[in-house]
Amino acid sequence: MEYYAIFHLNEKNRGEMVLHNIENLLADLGEENIELELLTNGQGVRVLIKESNQLEQLIMGLAAKGVHFAVCSNSMRNLGLSRDDFFDMVEIVTSGVGELVKKQMQGWAYIRP
Repeated sequence: MEYYAIFHLNEKNRGEMVLHNIENLLADLGEENIELELLTNGQGVRVLIKESNQLEQLIMGLAAKGVHFAVCSNSMRNLGLSRDDFFDMVEIVTSGVGELVKKQMQGWAYIRP
C-alpha cells in the first residue's frame, strides 16, 4: 500500500456523499494503492445498520474493494444498538475518537467530508 486514509462520519445524512467520496478516491488512486477505513460515530453509525439500508449495495461494493468499516462502541451503546444491528464486516472499535488518533499517529490521512 502506498496510501492510507481514514474517513470520519458522525452524521447520518452525509453517508451517501461520504461513500461516493470513498469510491472516487479508490478510482483516482487505484484500489491496489490505498487502504481505506470509514470510521463512524455519533449518528453516523446508523449508515452501517443492515436493516432497510438503502446504501447496502454501495457499502457492499466498497467492502468488496477492501474498504474497512468501523463503528464506535460508545455511540452504539448511547443509541441502544447492538453488534447484530450492523453488517457482518463492520468492526466495532472501543472508541471512535481513539481509532482516529491511532490511525493518525500511524500516518493515515484524516478526511472528514
